[in-house]
Amino acid sequence: QVQLVESGGGLVQAGDSLRLSCITSGFTFRSYNVGWFRQGPGKERDIVAAISGGGYTYYADSVKGRFTISRDNAKNTVYLQMNSLKPEDTAVYYCAANSGGVLSSPTAYDAWGQGTEVTVSS
Repeated sequence: QVQLVESGGGLVQAGDSLRLSCITSGFTFRSYNVGWFRQGPGKERDIVAAISGGGYTYYADSVKGRFTISRDNAKNTVYLQMNSLKPEDTAVYYCAANSGGVLSSPTAYDAWGQGTEVTVSS
């Protein structure tokens, strides 16, 4: 069955870096789009970044220049490198996959991981 497992979250200070990993299985990874979303306390789940099967990337304005999404098709894994973290980046981060559709919309994704928590202290 389709599985996505996130890891790499934690408690850091403002200005620090973290790298999140999303290890996938159960589908033809290289053909799928994968997105990272986040949901802060009392907020909706929003796009952070996404990468298509062909390597096209999308970033939310709030993370452009600080976060980088990448994929390793040999390892069925997508990474989110987060630099210059801010307290407003605090959220549960989820990865999700779809076989096509709008990269930035949560409703376009039909497979989700359980999330990894990121807390950035000021």
